[in-house]
Amino acid sequence: MKAHHPPSEQSWDRIWIGAHLLTVDDPHGSGERLDTVLAIKDGRIAWLGSREDLAAIRWSARTVTDAQGLWITPGLIECHTHLVYGGDRSNEFAARLRGATYEEIARAGGGIVSTMRATRAASEDELFEQSLPRAAALAAEGVTTLEIKSGYGLDLPNELKMLRVARRIGERTGLTVIKTFLGAHALPPEFAGRQDEYVTHVCKDMLPAVAESKLADAVDVFCERIAFTEAQTRRVFDQARRYGLPLRLHADQLSDGSGGIIAADCGALSADHLEYASPRSLQRMAEQGVVAGLLPGAFYYLRETKYPPIERLRELQIAMAVSTDCNPGTSPIASLLAAMNMACVIFRLTATEALRGVTVNAARALGLSDRGVLRVGARADLAIWRLRHPEQLCAELGVHRPLEVVLGA
Repeated sequence: MKAHHPPSEQSWDRIWIGAHLLTVDDPHGSGERLDTVLAIKDGRIAWLGSREDLAAIRWSARTVTDAQGLWITPGLIECHTHLVYGGDRSNEFAARLRGATYEEIARAGGGIVSTMRATRAASEDELFEQSLPRAAALAAEGVTTLEIKSGYGLDLPNELKMLRVARRIGERTGLTVIKTFLGAHALPPEFAGRQDEYVTHVCKDMLPAVAESKLADAVDVFCERIAFTEAQTRRVFDQARRYGLPLRLHADQLSDGSGGIIAADCGALSADHLEYASPRSLQRMAEQGVVAGLLPGAFYYLRETKYPPIERLRELQIAMAVSTDCNPGTSPIASLLAAMNMACVIFRLTATEALRGVTVNAARALGLSDRGVLRVGARADLAIWRLRHPEQLCAELGVHRPLEVVLGA
């Protein structure tokens, strides 16, 4: 017979007593709470408080953990990846070491189109088996929510194949996988010299099928001089909005293409890269609440010299997310902790900014309001660490893995 609890008694699934919390709920800081208590129920954070607060109420929990000073952070959120792909592009890495530029490689038939050929040639099962270790590497570092883009199929059957693989990764790992349709990533060879026709194909044929399949949670476009123009980007975004799909944008990575303005005008959640973003783009992003996605891995691998306008982002109080940009060519990194370190060392983010960049701000970049913070009612996606301070996650490479990861309902 089920026990009856008086209304004043709290009944939880699990409680941690004596933990240090990085709540990330303070927009001006990290929100640290030392020697405190966190309880979860039904996949949500049900209670936060001090030991004294806990002693003042009646409670029970199926599992009681004496945390003994362990740190609990929100589960990390990886908000920009291309980790589903076939083959590799290590030959291009070698070519760049010899002095070739990203644009030269792309115009010679390498880059995205090279990965397209390998991805089209792979079966769905082969693609899944190649991609799963990258997702597992991110999960091992405390990632609980993972965005994965398509964009290496560049035709409808292979774009859908990539999105199905992304879904399978979520099913296998238990991670929340946010699937983004990136059909407008590059021009496939069969549309050579017919870029506008390809954009029409994306809008009139691919997007309706993707929406009907319910395989995508958002739409992205690579707006750049070697990819798609402002007008073409707006066409894709206009069509995506008709299907109620949220928007994200690869913006101003290699040149100023008014990406921040496009993202703001179209209501995009984020504009990512931003090395060449203009002051006007940043102002419009600030006005519309567009998140700035910082991708230091691509900056590092391309040996870029033009830095994102970090100080201006701070002045405008634009939320900054941090991501690996995990992809086969320009950022073959499957470590969000490494991206956090790069964001601090290369872009000069503070540790607090980097930690917010992979939690609350990354959640905003994905349009998710139920995670990325430790507060009552939030999803109980948690990472538990043995640390002296969470700044170590940014400072020390190859050292830290969570002792435990909790995935909310």
